[in-house]
This record gives sequence, structure tokens and C-alpha cells, in this order.
Amino acid sequence: MTLKPKILDRYIMKKFLTTFLIALLVAILLIIIFDVAEKIENFVQHEVPLKSIIFDYYVNFVPYFINMFSPLFVFITVIFFTSRMAANSEIIAILSGGVSYHRMMVPYMASAFIIALLSLGLNLYVIPRSNASRVEFETKYTDQGYTKYSRNNIHYQIAPGQFVYVQTFSAYNNTAYKLTLESIEDGKLVSKLSAESATWDSTMDGWHLRRYFIRDYTTGMEDKVRCGEVLDTVIALKLSDFYRNQKTVETLTRDELNALIDTQNMRGDANVMYAQIEKNRRLTLPFSTFILTIMAVALTSRKKRGGIGFNLALGIGLAFLYILFLKFSEMFVYTGTMSAALAMWLPNFVYIIIAAILYRLAPK
Repeated sequence: MTLKPKILDRYIMKKFLTTFLIALLVAILLIIIFDVAEKIENFVQHEVPLKSIIFDYYVNFVPYFINMFSPLFVFITVIFFTSRMAANSEIIAILSGGVSYHRMMVPYMASAFIIALLSLGLNLYVIPRSNASRVEFETKYTDQGYTKYSRNNIHYQIAPGQFVYVQTFSAYNNTAYKLTLESIEDGKLVSKLSAESATWDSTMDGWHLRRYFIRDYTTGMEDKVRCGEVLDTVIALKLSDFYRNQKTVETLTRDELNALIDTQNMRGDANVMYAQIEKNRRLTLPFSTFILTIMAVALTSRKKRGGIGFNLALGIGLAFLYILFLKFSEMFVYTGTMSAALAMWLPNFVYIIIAAILYRLAPK
């Protein structure tokens, strides 16, 4: 009996998407159980309301988890149900019915497209907002949020021709110590502001300077000098600029992320790597769905002795290797060896080659 392509498409897509959703739901349930066990002490210690735990944390945690591990579940899903189809001789029946191997891949890729589109939508529009609530919850109730820290020797170009230097910034009191602001025009220093300390004042969205000294350089022989004990000032340096890290960029939308990258590049801020990694990760993960789908079908479409156990173990191993490779690539950015774009796309490039070889050999 020859399977009609439309029936075949619906059959494979139903198996793909149904198995993927079941695997995802089971994994989410297990992760939530383990996460509760890990954080229960923090919840009890801080007397966190049950409503807040559910709606402020876990409702926002689930999209983050789905997106982070969707390539893993796609790979395992395709490995699992395609191995079963091969074991039941369904793949042989499909190919014997006149459907080519390339044609058989159409419903697989269509399903991968749906999942990739969902992942991309979550990445660009849903997860940044949900991450904001999740990170806020972690900051308030767990040890995984922001930590109080100090930074030393900070150099920023906060605007064209304006350069700021902070010897030490303390997050305990939101104070910058030994602050210097220089203004340069046409390659010449025109003014320099120095202060023993600068404390953030949220009421005016500016800084409260103590023991300040301002020198305005003139073309003549005399410079204008001003000094005092206290001065309030508003400059293009915000408190949030000192807190930009890997977690904060997860809460930004695409436009906010691009704006942050432009600002940090202009300032020469080394923390721009976090935003660049996040921007490229949001694109690489959905794209990997297609690569891993092709690899999984190529590995499992042939009937083998011993059932699906070997294929499933191989699939889990390769999928975890991809996630590990993706994390390892970030180290190239931190060390300055590669750009964020190249480092984050490198695992996909490598796996594209592997997938192409496996797909070429699979029909044989």
C-alpha cells in the first residue's frame, strides 16, 4: 500500500510535535520538582508567598527553560520516534512506496520550522520580559540573583568627547570613588571634573558629588578653577551602567539589546560581550533545530538490531555535546579570541558539516 505524501506529512508531523510536547512537559515537571527541592530553604527563610512562587517565578521560569533546552528535546524527540518507526519497518515501507528520502524529510523540516519559529518568538518577545520578573524574584529571594560587588578602574566614554574614570564603584552604597570626567573637543582637553566620591541620587536621576574640583582649560594663560564640598550633577552615566552583566542582558528586548550594544561599543565597555553573546544566542538556538533534526533522522532512519536504546543514548550524548560546545564557545568571547557572532555560531557551523555528511550517507 502506497502512502500518499499528504497523509505521510500529517503522520510524521503528528508524531514529531506530539512526542516533543510530551517530552517537554515531562522534563518541565521534573525540573520544577528538582528546582523546588533546591530552593525550598530560601523560600521558607524569606517567607515567600505561594502565589509569588508560582506566578512570579515558575510561570516565567518555564519559557526560559523551554528555550534553553529546546534543541536538546528536538534531537531526543526525533531520535526516539524515528528509531521506533525504523524498528517497526515503517521507514522501509515509506521508501518502498515511492517516497524519496528527501521527500520524507519535508514533514520533519516543517515540524522543525514550527518549533524554531516558536523558539525565535519566545527569544525576541516573551522571554526578555519573563526574565525580568524571574531575575527580580531571584534577586529578592534566592542566592542566584545579583550580588553586591565592587568594581575597580572603570573607563567609559559616556558620550562623544566625554570620558569618565572611576577608581572604585561600591554596590553596597551605590557610590563611585575617585571619579574623573574629562571633556575633549577637537582633540584638546577643555574641562576636567574630579570628585572624591559620587553617590547615585534616584530622586534627580543624577549624582551627588563630594569634594569636587573643576578646571576649565582656556586658550589664554589662565584656567578657570572651581571647587567645593557638594555638587549635584546629571551626566550620561547611570547607575544601571555599573550593573550590566550576563543576567541583565537576558531581560532586554531586541531593540533594547541593540541600543545597549551601540552604547557600550561607543563607551569601550568590556561588558558589551555579554550583550553580544545574548544577541547571537537568541538566533543560534532556533536555527540549531533544523541541524539537529537532520542529524537525528540520518542517524536513526535505518533499522538496527538491539532496538532504540543505542540510538537514544547516542542522541542524548550528541545533544548534550552540542549544548556543551555552545557554552564552551562563550569562553572564546571572554578571552577575546573570537567575536561573539563567530563564537556563538561556531557550534552550528561544525554541526552543519556533520549533519551534511550523515545526511549524504543515510540513503545508502
